[in-house]
Amino acid sequence: MPIRTKLDGRLTLIRATLDAGLTLIRTASRRVSVANGRIGRAFKNWMPKGLYARALLIMIVPMVVLQSVVAFVFMERHWNTVTRRLSAAVVQDVAALIDVYKDYPQDKDRATIRGIAQQRLGLVVDFLPPGDMPPPGPKPFFSLLDQSLSVQIGRQIGKPFWIDTVGRSNLVEIRIQLDDAVMRVFAQRSAAYASNSEIFIFWMLGTSSILLFVAVLFLRNQIKPILRLADAADSFGKGRDAPNFRPRGAREVRRAAQAFIEMKMRIERSIEQRTAMLAGVSHDLRTILTRFKLELALIGGDSPEVDGMRKDVDEMHGMLEAYLAFARGDSGEPAQPTDMAAALEELRGDAERNGHAATSIFYGLPVVTVKPAAFKRCLGNLVSNAARHGDSIAINGHRDHRWLTVMVDDDGPGIPQDMRKEVFKPFLRLDSARNQDESGSGLGLAIARDIARSHGGDITLGDSPMGGLRATVRVPV
Repeated sequence: MPIRTKLDGRLTLIRATLDAGLTLIRTASRRVSVANGRIGRAFKNWMPKGLYARALLIMIVPMVVLQSVVAFVFMERHWNTVTRRLSAAVVQDVAALIDVYKDYPQDKDRATIRGIAQQRLGLVVDFLPPGDMPPPGPKPFFSLLDQSLSVQIGRQIGKPFWIDTVGRSNLVEIRIQLDDAVMRVFAQRSAAYASNSEIFIFWMLGTSSILLFVAVLFLRNQIKPILRLADAADSFGKGRDAPNFRPRGAREVRRAAQAFIEMKMRIERSIEQRTAMLAGVSHDLRTILTRFKLELALIGGDSPEVDGMRKDVDEMHGMLEAYLAFARGDSGEPAQPTDMAAALEELRGDAERNGHAATSIFYGLPVVTVKPAAFKRCLGNLVSNAARHGDSIAINGHRDHRWLTVMVDDDGPGIPQDMRKEVFKPFLRLDSARNQDESGSGLGLAIARDIARSHGGDITLGDSPMGGLRATVRVPV
C-alpha cells in the first residue's frame, strides 16, 4: 500500500507537470499566432494596393537583390584580391628598405635610403629616435586596407609596427620599430588600396535606372488595357455605353476583354428580347382593357355595379403598368446629363399640388449623367411613398466628386428597422403598406431600388430627423 500510494502520487505529479507544460505550449502557440497575424496585417497594409505598383515592386526587388549579391560576391572579392596584392607590394618595398638600412650602417644620415625610397619606390621615409610606438588609433569599422597591411607587415617584416589609415585621406603612415630607430614611411593610399566604389555606384545606379525606365514603359502599356476594361465594365454597370472600347494588350487581357464584350452582347440581347415580349404583352392586355372600357361605356348608367367594374378596370390598368414598368426597367433609355436641382424642384411642386408641405435643396454641381426618365421615376416613387404616409416632405440632394446623394424625408410612422430590407422585395405588403403604390401592387420601392442599382448605386432606409422615414439614393457620378 505505501508503494502504490507513492506511485499514485508520482503519477499525479507527472500528469500535473505535463498539463502545465501543454498549457504553456498552447499559450506560446497562441501568442506566436497572434504575433504572426499582426505582422502579416502590417505587411499587407505596407504593401501597395495597385497592380502597377505591385508589378514594379516584383521587378525592382529581385533586381536590387541580384545586383547586391553580384556586388558582394564578385566586386568585393575583386577588391579584396587587388588590395591584398597592392598592400603586399608596399610592405615588400618597406621590407627592402629595412634590409638596405641594415646593410649600410655607415650611412648615418640615411640619405641613400631616402633617395631610393622617393625616386624608385614613391615612398617618403623618415627615421625617428628610438622610443615607444604611439598608442593605437581608432580602427575603421570596415577597412580592407588596415586589415591587409597588418597581415602583410606581420608576415614579411615581423617587427613591432604602427599604422594609420584614417588620419590623412590620401596618405598611409607606417612606423616600424627597428633596433636603433623608428622608420616612418608615408605611402600613397592609391598605391596600397584599390577603391572602385564610385564606379560601382555609378554602374549600379545607371543600370538600375535604365531597367526601371524600361519596366515603367512596359508596365504602363500593359496596365492601360486593364484600366480600359475596368472603365468599360463600370460604365456598363452604370447603364452607360463605352463606344471606343475594344480588346487590347496582352493575350490574357484581350481574352478577358472579349469575354466581357460577349457577355455585354448577351445581356443586351436578353434585354431586347424581354422588352419586345413585354411590348407584345402590353399591347395585347391594353387592347383587352380598352375593349372592357368601351363595353362599359356602351352599357352606360351610373349603377353601383357599373361603377365597381370601372374601378376594377382602372385598378387592373394601373397594376398592369406597374408590372410592366418593373419588368421593363430602364433598358431602353440612354444616359445623358440631367439637371438634378430642377428635377428635385419639379418633384417638390408635384407634392405641393397634391396637398403636402414639401421643400427641396440641392448642393453642389447639379448636372449629373443619369437616365432622366428612369431616375425621375425612382425619386418619384420615393416621394409618392413619403406623401402617402406623411404630411411634410423634405427632398435634399448633394453631389461631390464621386457620388450623387438624394434623401427623401417624411414625418410619417416610419418602418420598423427589422423590415427595412424586406420592403424592397417585389409584391411584399406590410400592414402599414409603406411599400405599396397607388394601385396596391407592392412594387414602388422595388422599382426604385432596381433603377438605382442599374445606375451602379443603391437605396437605403433609415430614421428621418422629421420623425418618419428617410430614403437615401446614392449613385456614382
